[in-house]
Amino acid sequence: MKRIIREITPINNDDFFVLLNHPTAGFDFPTHYHYEFELNMVKHFEGKRIVGDSVENINGSDLVLIGPNIFHAWEANAEFRTHVITIQFSSELFGSSFINKNLFRPVKELLDLSARGIVFSEAEQKRILPRLLALADKRGFDSVIDFLIILNELAISPDKRVLCSPNFTQNHYEVKSRRIKIIHQYLQKNYSKRITVGEVAKLINMTESGFCHFFKKRTQKSFIDFLNDLRVGEAARMLLETTNTISEISYNCGFNNISNFNRIFKKKKGSTPTDYRERNMNKMTIY
Repeated sequence: MKRIIREITPINNDDFFVLLNHPTAGFDFPTHYHYEFELNMVKHFEGKRIVGDSVENINGSDLVLIGPNIFHAWEANAEFRTHVITIQFSSELFGSSFINKNLFRPVKELLDLSARGIVFSEAEQKRILPRLLALADKRGFDSVIDFLIILNELAISPDKRVLCSPNFTQNHYEVKSRRIKIIHQYLQKNYSKRITVGEVAKLINMTESGFCHFFKKRTQKSFIDFLNDLRVGEAARMLLETTNTISEISYNCGFNNISNFNRIFKKKKGSTPTDYRERNMNKMTIY
Protein backbone atom coordinates (compact mmCIF):
# COMPACT_ATOMS: atom_id res chain seq x y z
CA MET A 1 0.00 0.00 0.00
CA LYS A 2 1.30 3.44 -0.92
CA ARG A 3 2.06 5.89 1.84
CA ILE A 4 -0.52 8.68 1.97
CA ILE A 5 0.72 11.98 3.33
CA ARG A 6 -1.00 15.17 4.48
CA GLU A 7 -0.16 18.14 2.30
CA ILE A 8 0.60 21.39 4.10
CA THR A 9 -1.27 23.99 2.08
CA PRO A 10 -0.28 27.69 2.13
CA ILE A 11 -3.76 28.97 3.06
CA ASN A 12 -4.84 30.35 6.42
CA ASN A 13 -8.00 31.74 8.02
CA ASP A 14 -7.42 35.24 6.60
CA ASP A 15 -7.50 34.08 2.97
CA PHE A 16 -10.45 33.55 0.65
CA PHE A 17 -8.53 31.15 -1.53
CA VAL A 18 -5.13 30.37 -3.00
CA LEU A 19 -4.57 29.99 -6.74
CA LEU A 20 -1.52 28.17 -8.08
CA ASN A 21 -0.85 28.52 -11.80
CA HIS A 22 1.86 26.12 -13.03
CA PRO A 23 2.28 26.31 -16.84
CA THR A 24 5.02 23.65 -16.75
CA ALA A 25 4.09 21.50 -13.76
CA GLY A 26 5.44 18.05 -13.10
CA PHE A 27 3.60 15.23 -11.37
CA ASP A 28 6.05 14.14 -8.70
CA PHE A 29 3.87 14.75 -5.64
CA PRO A 30 2.80 11.52 -3.88
CA THR A 31 -0.73 10.50 -3.00
CA HIS A 32 -1.91 12.99 -0.39
CA TYR A 33 -4.84 14.69 1.33
CA HIS A 34 -5.44 18.04 3.02
CA TYR A 35 -8.10 19.81 5.06
CA GLU A 36 -9.08 22.19 2.24
CA PHE A 37 -11.26 21.96 -0.86
CA GLU A 38 -9.31 21.80 -4.12
CA LEU A 39 -10.31 22.52 -7.71
CA ASN A 40 -7.77 21.14 -10.21
CA MET A 41 -7.65 21.92 -13.93
CA VAL A 42 -5.06 19.73 -15.68
CA LYS A 43 -4.29 20.22 -19.38
CA HIS A 44 -2.57 17.80 -21.79
CA PHE A 45 -2.18 14.95 -19.30
CA GLU A 46 -1.64 11.27 -19.93
CA GLY A 47 -1.71 8.92 -16.97
CA LYS A 48 -3.81 7.90 -13.98
CA ARG A 49 -5.98 9.97 -11.67
CA ILE A 50 -6.61 8.67 -8.13
CA VAL A 51 -9.36 10.16 -5.97
CA GLY A 52 -10.28 8.01 -2.98
CA ASP A 53 -11.33 4.60 -4.25
CA SER A 54 -11.68 5.91 -7.82
CA VAL A 55 -8.82 5.18 -10.24
CA GLU A 56 -9.23 6.30 -13.86
CA ASN A 57 -6.97 6.65 -16.88
CA ILE A 58 -6.80 10.17 -18.32
CA ASN A 59 -5.67 11.14 -21.81
CA GLY A 60 -6.22 14.85 -22.35
CA SER A 61 -7.55 17.42 -19.89
CA ASP A 62 -9.16 16.94 -16.48
CA LEU A 63 -11.25 19.15 -14.16
CA VAL A 64 -11.92 17.79 -10.68
CA LEU A 65 -13.28 19.24 -7.42
CA ILE A 66 -12.00 17.40 -4.35
CA GLY A 67 -13.44 17.81 -0.86
CA PRO A 68 -11.44 17.94 2.39
CA ASN A 69 -9.53 14.85 3.54
CA ILE A 70 -9.90 12.81 0.33
CA PHE A 71 -6.59 11.32 -0.77
CA HIS A 72 -5.75 12.02 -4.40
CA ALA A 73 -2.94 12.08 -6.97
CA TRP A 74 -2.25 12.40 -10.68
CA GLU A 75 0.34 9.87 -11.85
CA ALA A 76 1.80 10.56 -15.29
CA ASN A 77 2.82 7.73 -17.62
CA ALA A 78 6.15 9.41 -18.30
CA GLU A 79 8.13 12.42 -17.16
CA PHE A 80 6.70 15.48 -18.84
CA ARG A 81 5.42 18.96 -18.05
CA THR A 82 1.84 20.17 -18.31
CA HIS A 83 -0.29 23.16 -17.37
CA VAL A 84 -2.05 22.88 -14.00
CA ILE A 85 -4.30 25.46 -12.34
CA THR A 86 -5.17 24.70 -8.72
CA ILE A 87 -7.54 26.61 -6.42
CA GLN A 88 -7.55 25.71 -2.73
CA PHE A 89 -10.00 27.12 -0.20
CA SER A 90 -10.88 26.38 3.40
CA SER A 91 -13.98 24.49 4.48
CA GLU A 92 -14.55 27.40 6.90
CA LEU A 93 -14.75 29.98 4.09
CA PHE A 94 -18.52 29.64 3.88
CA GLY A 95 -20.06 29.95 7.33
CA SER A 96 -23.41 28.26 7.98
CA SER A 97 -25.29 31.58 7.99
CA PHE A 98 -23.86 32.28 4.52
CA ILE A 99 -23.89 28.97 2.71
CA ASN A 100 -27.39 28.03 3.93
CA LYS A 101 -29.04 30.95 2.14
CA ASN A 102 -31.34 29.88 -0.70
CA LEU A 103 -29.17 31.64 -3.28
CA PHE A 104 -26.17 29.49 -2.35
CA ARG A 105 -28.01 26.18 -2.18
CA PRO A 106 -26.49 24.87 -5.45
CA VAL A 107 -22.98 25.73 -4.22
CA LYS A 108 -23.64 24.05 -0.86
CA GLU A 109 -24.84 20.91 -2.62
CA LEU A 110 -21.73 20.99 -4.84
CA LEU A 111 -19.40 21.24 -1.85
CA ASP A 112 -21.27 18.49 -0.02
CA LEU A 113 -21.00 16.25 -3.07
CA SER A 114 -17.28 16.97 -3.40
CA ALA A 115 -16.75 14.78 -0.33
CA ARG A 116 -16.67 11.97 -2.91
CA GLY A 117 -14.81 13.94 -5.59
CA ILE A 118 -16.46 15.39 -8.72
CA VAL A 119 -15.18 15.28 -12.31
CA PHE A 120 -16.56 17.62 -14.97
CA SER A 121 -17.10 16.90 -18.66
CA GLU A 122 -14.83 18.04 -21.47
CA ALA A 123 -17.44 20.58 -22.54
CA GLU A 124 -17.55 22.02 -19.03
CA GLN A 125 -13.75 22.14 -18.94
CA LYS A 126 -13.67 24.22 -22.13
CA ARG A 127 -16.28 26.57 -20.69
CA ILE A 128 -14.53 27.04 -17.32
CA LEU A 129 -10.90 27.21 -18.51
CA PRO A 130 -11.07 30.84 -19.77
CA ARG A 131 -12.52 31.90 -16.40
CA LEU A 132 -9.73 30.14 -14.52
CA LEU A 133 -7.06 31.73 -16.71
CA ALA A 134 -8.65 35.16 -16.24
CA LEU A 135 -8.88 34.61 -12.48
CA ALA A 136 -5.15 33.87 -12.34
CA ASP A 137 -4.49 37.42 -13.58
CA LYS A 138 -6.98 39.21 -11.33
CA ARG A 139 -6.49 40.86 -7.94
CA GLY A 140 -8.69 42.45 -5.32
CA PHE A 141 -12.41 42.09 -4.73
CA ASP A 142 -13.19 41.27 -8.38
CA SER A 143 -11.20 38.06 -7.99
CA VAL A 144 -13.49 36.93 -5.15
CA ILE A 145 -16.60 37.64 -7.25
CA ASP A 146 -15.17 35.66 -10.18
CA PHE A 147 -14.26 32.80 -7.85
CA LEU A 148 -17.86 32.60 -6.60
CA ILE A 149 -19.14 32.71 -10.19
CA ILE A 150 -16.91 29.75 -11.08
CA LEU A 151 -18.24 27.76 -8.12
CA ASN A 152 -21.83 28.60 -9.06
CA GLU A 153 -21.33 27.60 -12.71
CA LEU A 154 -19.85 24.28 -11.64
CA ALA A 155 -22.72 23.82 -9.18
CA ILE A 156 -25.45 24.27 -11.80
CA SER A 157 -23.63 22.30 -14.49
CA PRO A 158 -25.39 19.06 -15.49
CA ASP A 159 -22.11 17.72 -16.91
CA LYS A 160 -20.51 16.33 -13.76
CA ARG A 161 -19.98 12.92 -12.21
CA VAL A 162 -19.18 11.70 -8.70
CA LEU A 163 -15.95 9.68 -8.47
CA CYS A 164 -15.89 7.78 -5.16
CA SER A 165 -18.31 5.00 -4.31
CA PRO A 166 -21.20 5.85 -1.94
CA ASN A 167 -19.76 3.89 0.95
CA PHE A 168 -16.34 5.49 0.69
CA THR A 169 -15.40 7.44 3.85
CA GLN A 170 -12.33 9.23 5.06
CA ASN A 171 -13.00 9.16 8.79
CA HIS A 172 -9.39 8.08 9.26
CA TYR A 173 -8.30 11.61 8.41
CA GLU A 174 -11.12 13.71 9.83
CA VAL A 175 -10.64 15.72 12.98
CA LYS A 176 -13.94 15.48 14.81
CA SER A 177 -12.78 15.37 18.42
CA ARG A 178 -13.63 18.44 20.48
CA ARG A 179 -10.34 18.10 22.34
CA ILE A 180 -8.35 17.93 19.10
CA LYS A 181 -10.07 21.11 17.93
CA ILE A 182 -9.10 22.85 21.18
CA ILE A 183 -5.50 21.79 20.67
CA HIS A 184 -5.47 22.85 17.03
CA GLN A 185 -6.83 26.30 17.86
CA TYR A 186 -4.21 26.72 20.59
CA LEU A 187 -1.39 25.73 18.22
CA GLN A 188 -2.60 28.11 15.53
CA LYS A 189 -2.44 31.00 17.99
CA ASN A 190 0.88 30.04 19.57
CA TYR A 191 2.95 28.23 16.93
CA SER A 192 5.55 31.04 16.96
CA LYS A 193 6.29 30.41 20.63
CA ARG A 194 7.96 27.54 22.46
CA ILE A 195 5.30 24.87 23.04
CA THR A 196 5.70 21.81 25.23
CA VAL A 197 3.71 18.60 25.34
CA GLY A 198 2.99 19.24 29.02
CA GLU A 199 1.29 22.60 28.52
CA VAL A 200 -0.90 21.28 25.71
CA ALA A 201 -1.84 18.18 27.71
CA LYS A 202 -3.04 20.44 30.54
CA LEU A 203 -5.45 22.17 28.15
CA ILE A 204 -7.54 19.00 27.99
CA ASN A 205 -6.75 17.71 31.51
CA MET A 206 -4.60 14.77 30.48
CA THR A 207 -1.23 13.42 31.53
CA GLU A 208 1.62 13.78 29.03
CA SER A 209 1.75 10.06 28.25
CA GLY A 210 -2.03 9.80 27.98
CA PHE A 211 -2.13 12.85 25.75
CA CYS A 212 0.56 11.52 23.39
CA HIS A 213 -1.32 8.23 22.99
CA PHE A 214 -4.65 10.02 22.47
CA PHE A 215 -3.24 12.49 19.95
CA LYS A 216 -1.48 9.85 17.85
CA LYS A 217 -4.61 7.69 17.78
CA ARG A 218 -6.79 10.60 16.67
CA THR A 219 -4.50 12.23 14.09
CA GLN A 220 -2.19 9.38 13.03
CA LYS A 221 0.71 11.74 13.81
CA SER A 222 2.87 12.44 16.81
CA PHE A 223 2.27 15.79 18.49
CA ILE A 224 5.68 17.12 17.39
CA ASP A 225 5.10 16.05 13.78
CA PHE A 226 1.70 17.73 13.77
CA LEU A 227 3.17 20.95 15.21
CA ASN A 228 5.95 20.91 12.63
CA ASP A 229 3.34 20.53 9.87
CA LEU A 230 1.62 23.67 11.12
CA ARG A 231 4.85 25.62 11.42
CA VAL A 232 6.14 24.58 8.01
CA GLY A 233 2.80 25.50 6.43
CA GLU A 234 3.01 28.99 7.90
CA ALA A 235 6.65 29.28 6.86
CA ALA A 236 5.69 28.36 3.28
CA ARG A 237 3.17 31.20 3.32
CA MET A 238 5.72 33.71 4.60
CA LEU A 239 8.26 32.64 1.99
CA LEU A 240 5.82 33.55 -0.78
CA GLU A 241 3.96 36.48 0.80
CA THR A 242 6.83 38.41 2.40
CA THR A 243 10.41 39.47 1.72
CA ASN A 244 11.52 38.38 5.19
CA THR A 245 14.82 36.53 5.37
CA ILE A 246 14.93 32.79 5.94
CA SER A 247 16.23 33.42 9.48
CA GLU A 248 13.35 35.78 10.28
CA ILE A 249 10.77 33.32 8.99
CA SER A 250 12.40 30.50 10.94
CA TYR A 251 12.18 32.50 14.17
CA ASN A 252 8.64 33.75 13.50
CA CYS A 253 7.42 30.19 12.97
CA GLY A 254 8.79 28.87 16.25
CA PHE A 255 11.93 27.06 15.10
CA ASN A 256 14.82 27.34 17.54
CA ASN A 257 17.57 27.53 14.91
CA ILE A 258 17.99 27.91 11.16
CA SER A 259 19.56 24.50 10.55
CA ASN A 260 16.68 22.75 12.30
CA PHE A 261 14.22 24.79 10.23
CA ASN A 262 15.97 23.93 6.95
CA ARG A 263 16.08 20.23 7.81
CA ILE A 264 12.39 19.98 8.79
CA PHE A 265 11.20 22.17 5.91
CA LYS A 266 13.04 20.05 3.36
CA LYS A 267 11.63 16.87 4.90
CA LYS A 268 8.08 18.20 4.65
CA LYS A 269 8.26 20.10 1.36
CA GLY A 270 10.96 18.24 -0.54
CA SER A 271 13.14 21.32 -1.01
CA THR A 272 14.99 23.91 1.04
CA PRO A 273 13.17 27.14 1.99
CA THR A 274 15.32 29.07 -0.49
CA ASP A 275 14.56 26.70 -3.37
CA TYR A 276 10.86 26.65 -2.45
CA ARG A 277 10.69 30.45 -2.58
CA GLU A 278 12.50 30.68 -5.92
CA ARG A 279 10.42 27.93 -7.51
CA ASN A 280 6.99 29.16 -6.41
CA MET A 281 7.24 32.93 -5.96
CA ASN A 282 5.67 33.78 -9.32
CA LYS A 283 3.23 30.87 -9.51
CA MET A 284 0.95 31.42 -6.52
CA THR A 285 -1.53 34.15 -5.70
CA ILE A 286 -3.27 34.47 -2.34
CA TYR A 287 -6.62 36.29 -2.16
